Amino acid sequence: MSRLRVGVVGVGHLGSHHARAWAKVEGAGLVGGFDPDPAARERAARELGLHAFETLETLADRVDAVSVAAPTPRHADLTLYCLSRGLHVLVEKPMAQTPEEGAAMLAAARAQKRALFVGQVERFNPAVQAVRPLLREPRFIEAHRLAPIVPRGIDVDVILDLMIHDLDLALWVTRSRVTQVHAVGVPVLTPRIDIANARLTFASGCVANLTASRVSREKVRKIRFFEANEYVSVDCLNRSAEAYELKPADSDAPEDLLRRIRPLEVRVEPRDPLESELTHFLALTHEPEGSWEETEVALQALGVAEEVRSQAMRNLPLDLSV
Repeated sequence: MSRLRVGVVGVGHLGSHHARAWAKVEGAGLVGGFDPDPAARERAARELGLHAFETLETLADRVDAVSVAAPTPRHADLTLYCLSRGLHVLVEKPMAQTPEEGAAMLAAARAQKRALFVGQVERFNPAVQAVRPLLREPRFIEAHRLAPIVPRGIDVDVILDLMIHDLDLALWVTRSRVTQVHAVGVPVLTPRIDIANARLTFASGCVANLTASRVSREKVRKIRFFEANEYVSVDCLNRSAEAYELKPADSDAPEDLLRRIRPLEVRVEPRDPLESELTHFLALTHEPEGSWEETEVALQALGVAEEVRSQAMRNLPLDLSV
């Protein structure tokens, strides 16, 4: 089978990671990248040895698939252009600025019969992958995703910048739609919402409490799942996980709740999440329709993010404006 020719659209910080990862993916051949910024093209050529094309059209002529790692406001138009050229597209999270843009992107992928996948890389975090088989019917999900402010991420609010990861994970794991949203948030360091909390109720009955902040001195990436008789905790930053279950009560012995709690074995394989994500996308290019269902989840996450933002804006203190 011939190698898939791939390119990177947007060769800044995130695009550079994609270029490095694509160079390691078996079955793919990295052709080059494009960025409208000449300085970014020069830096990518110097530091990565990447062939930097001066136009997107020229790159599109030479590849079969692309990673779109441009700023979020450009995701929709770049993705739609690449799909119109018959390319398979992996677009970084968040999928787009609005659910309407995301829906148009997915519709175009279906019309062109091309793979479209959203780079929700936490799905491929080895700790998340390790506990995924244990998660059957979560009843409660709690997530904290905190970080110091990063200037390159402030083109969107913290909901699309950070919380979108946990929105996606919650939808992906529960396989259930959100029926109710309660959200608050405030701007602190930027004109946009910098810290937010959302409480989601799912059709399955699960409840999720998600907090995201870019007003923190340290990074925290933790998500916890509570099921009937089971507890699973994932540290996405350190790529570690632990799980416990409650054994059935012994009718012949006195009740001792603590003795019934036992750890479950969780083996976390040392894999690079981005390389795993790209390898998965590579497989989807051979069966594009397989990507659309997965991308539907990312689109749902974008829709919930929009509702979280709308509620947080409505609930702003009267003396604040965004």
